[in-house]
Amino acid sequence: MTRDESSSSIMEKLRNRMGSLRNRVRGLIPFLSGVGAMLLALIFYNFLFPGNQLTRTEVNDAIAIAMASATPRPAYSAEVFKIIQPSLVMIHADLQNGEHNLGAGVIVDDAGDILTSLHVVKGATKISITFADGTNSDGIVASAQPEMDIAVLQAPTMPQLFVPATLGNPNALQVGDEAYAVGHPFGLYDSMSAGVISGFDRTFRPEHSVVELKGLIQFDAAVNPGNSGGPLLNRYGHVVGIITGIVNPSDQNFFIGIAFAVPINTAAGGVDMPPY
Repeated sequence: MTRDESSSSIMEKLRNRMGSLRNRVRGLIPFLSGVGAMLLALIFYNFLFPGNQLTRTEVNDAIAIAMASATPRPAYSAEVFKIIQPSLVMIHADLQNGEHNLGAGVIVDDAGDILTSLHVVKGATKISITFADGTNSDGIVASAQPEMDIAVLQAPTMPQLFVPATLGNPNALQVGDEAYAVGHPFGLYDSMSAGVISGFDRTFRPEHSVVELKGLIQFDAAVNPGNSGGPLLNRYGHVVGIITGIVNPSDQNFFIGIAFAVPINTAAGGVDMPPY
């Protein structure tokens, strides 16, 4: 007998014997499904029918078949990335001094307004925006909040279809909640990192700036150059902040564990969206 035939025989035997078992535990079976139901049925069967027990091999084979057919729930991080990815953009800014900035942004409304960090595009002679579907467009700074390092960009050329992100409620966050950062660190397109919310109402002065940013969210998901302007997300894929900077006491521009985001209820004020 082949393995497939053996497996079919085992499953047929289980189905036949489950008929008797179902009558004995009729009130319980409707609440069970999948692997859990299979395991519970095997346990009950061997207790209820001690004279006709399944062999260990039959039990192991049945469990292996059930486990192979089970589909585990995706990780929260995988679901979050799928939700935000269509709303994410990459931003290239050519500066007056000949240097270039790379950052991220997120589409936040049906008009196609894009929130990002002001320092990504400040002093730019040309802004280029790349959308999730590959569409490219010049970018225009429509408004700015220098006191919060927030800029609103508009793109004359939008994709035929685009998906605004869902904005969350930063006031519902707690220290220890999941935090997800999405952006393009060091030009690595569509990268995601995960961590937790570390604190609230933080104050931070970005390097080469005289402006102190206040009321920030602190988090520990890894961010690096290229993440600035990207979204900070909760476990549901809702945008709760716009990433603005990292703390680093050294002269090296890389992440050491402390990053900040402007709460989305503050950042969204630049596109006349109501606060929470």
